[in-house]
Amino acid sequence: MLRKIGLFLGPLLFIVCIALPRPEGFSPEGWRVIAIAAFMLVWWITEAVPLAVASLLPIVLLPLLGVSSIRDATTPYANPVVFLFMGGFMIALAMEKWNLHRRIALNIVKATGTNANGIIFGFFLATAAISMWISNTATAVMMLPIATSVIALLSDGQGHLSEKGIRNFALGMMLAIAYGSNIGGTATIIGTPPNVVFAGFMRTNYDYEVSFAKWMLIAMPFTIALLLLTYFMVVKVLYPNRLGNFTGAEALIRAEVTKLGRMSRGEKRTLAIFLTTALLWIFREGVNALLPGKPLTDEGIAMLATVVLFITPVVWDENRFVLEWRDTERLPWGILLLFGGGLSLAGALANTGIIDLIGEQFRLFQDVDVVVVLGLATVSLLLTEVMSNVALVTIFLPMVGGIAQGAGIDPLEVCIPVTMAASCAFMLPMSTPPNAIVFASGHVTIPQMLRVGIWLNIATILLISFVAYPLIKWVF
Repeated sequence: MLRKIGLFLGPLLFIVCIALPRPEGFSPEGWRVIAIAAFMLVWWITEAVPLAVASLLPIVLLPLLGVSSIRDATTPYANPVVFLFMGGFMIALAMEKWNLHRRIALNIVKATGTNANGIIFGFFLATAAISMWISNTATAVMMLPIATSVIALLSDGQGHLSEKGIRNFALGMMLAIAYGSNIGGTATIIGTPPNVVFAGFMRTNYDYEVSFAKWMLIAMPFTIALLLLTYFMVVKVLYPNRLGNFTGAEALIRAEVTKLGRMSRGEKRTLAIFLTTALLWIFREGVNALLPGKPLTDEGIAMLATVVLFITPVVWDENRFVLEWRDTERLPWGILLLFGGGLSLAGALANTGIIDLIGEQFRLFQDVDVVVVLGLATVSLLLTEVMSNVALVTIFLPMVGGIAQGAGIDPLEVCIPVTMAASCAFMLPMSTPPNAIVFASGHVTIPQMLRVGIWLNIATILLISFVAYPLIKWVF
């Protein structure tokens, strides 16, 4: 029923917005982009059509309404981040093909015990720890097949457990990956692209050197607090599974480990490529320092890994390779379109002055620094739900830096909260790649993500206000 309503409500809302008088301050093109955004959000939230189909609307509507050319509308679908996304998926496909994800999953279960909540907590910690050092997208893609394997492994033969409990356990695992990836990335200056953009912006525009250690002094307490709060909200308040210990899980795990036997050649080669890729992501800056022109990027490393997966032989005589093109039939191409659609919409919002218009509203609060900080962090948090966090920070930081200077506030006091908030997108699948990745698993619905995300957004603002903001003033 909701889908049928959304199918008609989306275009109706779009037509109403176009027909209504344009509010003061909006350019004609900007108001048309707002209409397109409303259309897309309704279809995304209600899932009236497949998300990938709704994500194609910018290609149709932006040129049709004279907002941008077809070239500008389609370019974001080939954004470098999309290729990072694709490369991560390719690694995940190889892990699944050779059962490496199952071996890793069994070892994680052995380490975290057989209690349902303990396993979810283990995934929260493991995902966040990895995401501190490598791309949150790559982290989520790596962890997803492991989590789905654990869910399948522990759900089989548990007929005495409630179906709702199993569903909530699976949901908790998926949210642990999405939210653990997003939250973990805030902890280090290299953990997520917005942090890197922020560091470069402060150095270029204000000659501020934000060191690795100083960032962690501010971000680590925030990360730990938000991670623990997220775990509590998911497994204790909103989606408790009440499964306790899985009966016979230890014996089952031992039996499954025995079944796996020794690592196959395909597993070993996949593991080697996986670890090499992760190390290149972690130590990219160090490797680039040794190379002329600093050629390595996260996206380039992801594509290098993809090529290596297709050319690394497993059995020479049989002409078998770690990945073959037929394996890509299982790659979720629709998710790549989903992310591209979000980037295209984000570009239109920026190019038509909507972002600038929002920032101008805060010039009214020049004498109230705390209100400015909280207001800008809130706007950043809400905008990152519907647009790329990298694009948001790139566009928003120069504006909030100017507002800070005009209000007599240290730019760090507003730029750091805005940057941290930009990585905390919890409400929608299209808000951030990890959200989209776990949504593709089928274990999470948009209403479920919305229900958790609303509370976590509130928690994020409170933690930025009462944990990160005081630390910013103390550290700097």
